[in-house]
Amino acid sequence: MQLPVLKIDGTPSGKEVTLNEEVFGIQPNDHAIYLDVIQYLANQRHGNAKTKDRSENAHSTKKLGRQKGGGGARHGSLKANIFVGGGRVFGPKPRFYHTKLNKKVKALARKSALSYKAAENAIIVLEPFTMEAPKTKELLNITAAIKAGDRKVLYVLPQNSTNIYLSSRNLQQVNVTSVDEISTYTIMNANTLVLIDGVQDTLAERNLR
Repeated sequence: MQLPVLKIDGTPSGKEVTLNEEVFGIQPNDHAIYLDVIQYLANQRHGNAKTKDRSENAHSTKKLGRQKGGGGARHGSLKANIFVGGGRVFGPKPRFYHTKLNKKVKALARKSALSYKAAENAIIVLEPFTMEAPKTKELLNITAAIKAGDRKVLYVLPQNSTNIYLSSRNLQQVNVTSVDEISTYTIMNANTLVLIDGVQDTLAERNLR
């Protein structure tokens, strides 16, 4: 599959790139994508939620009333969960949500996600550019010029660029990542991928290992 390389003003640069069919043209494996996305989302969880049970509550342990003859249920402590301020029954505890996934499955998932985007004509190749300072309007103008759409545009850079990242931070519809940090989730979550020229070769090389 061949794509033209665009300039930041949206005009063709005269150069074309060929996307590797073994990465951008395979039959997508939906289950591999599912497993990789589930792992990514699980690994984002901190698992810090915690509530106190009755053994950790700071109430008095004094018995509320006599055992029998009170006309109601017997109670031994205000720490019981049925009282306001009592301990919680079966509340959340800190836990580790991280899971592991075979490297070959992850590579298959990334290739499947990239193949979906290529089949949808949702990949744009842009010539390398830099920004002297963070300029949100400038990045917005570039996005409009290359006709990347107005929702969920993902710029994939060969390496981190602080100015480009800061320019996108205030734009809900634009995200910026580096080729080292790209994942199946970020690919599938984007409507349009804007690959800086050279990134497509790096993706092909890394996902064919």
